[in-house]
Amino acid sequence: MPSNFISLLVHNTIALITIINPIAAASIMIGMLPNGSHDVVKPVALKATLTLLVASFITLFGGEFIFKIFGINTMSLKVIGGIILMMIAVNMAYGQHRQGKHTKEERDEAQDKEDISIVPLGIPIIFGPGLIATIIVLQNNLTSESSIILSYVLNGVSIVIASIVTFFTLLYAVAIDKLLGITGMKILTRIMGLIVGAIAAQFLISGVKGLWGV
Repeated sequence: MPSNFISLLVHNTIALITIINPIAAASIMIGMLPNGSHDVVKPVALKATLTLLVASFITLFGGEFIFKIFGINTMSLKVIGGIILMMIAVNMAYGQHRQGKHTKEERDEAQDKEDISIVPLGIPIIFGPGLIATIIVLQNNLTSESSIILSYVLNGVSIVIASIVTFFTLLYAVAIDKLLGITGMKILTRIMGLIVGAIAAQFLISGVKGLWGV
């Protein structure tokens, strides 16, 4: 086990939690639930978290393989992943991160569905393209520094921790929404946007360097 295992674990976990943005997801979940139905928050939170967990592990173990089938270079993935994350970061900086992840028609349909936990809450609101790119890039970053098995363990633990944080955030969504309010949500989203932007810049610089052989 490398000496920087803990630091890498903390870095990857923070990156995943920031991109998932469970605070914003919790606020959207409350808005999607019919009035007076806050008693269903726990099952919705559990299903949404399980959706996140399963989709993340599928991406971790199968995402890079799929890209290799299509002959997509990992460095190219870093560049496009960085661009996607940068777009998300800009939206977050303007307090509009989650509004752009699903259309008005999807939101209207969600209002009519009894179970919103998997679609659209789990996918694409919580688990979206930015998270897919992040998981694959983080996995690739580690393979050059340590064994593949250790890389999977490290990223797997990060995914589990991020999922646990997401679950409890969704579980206490009503209390968090009341505590932070609209202003608090916007401030927190903007701060997280800065972190996502920094991660995006790292992906872009690393990808460009790799493509140009710098």
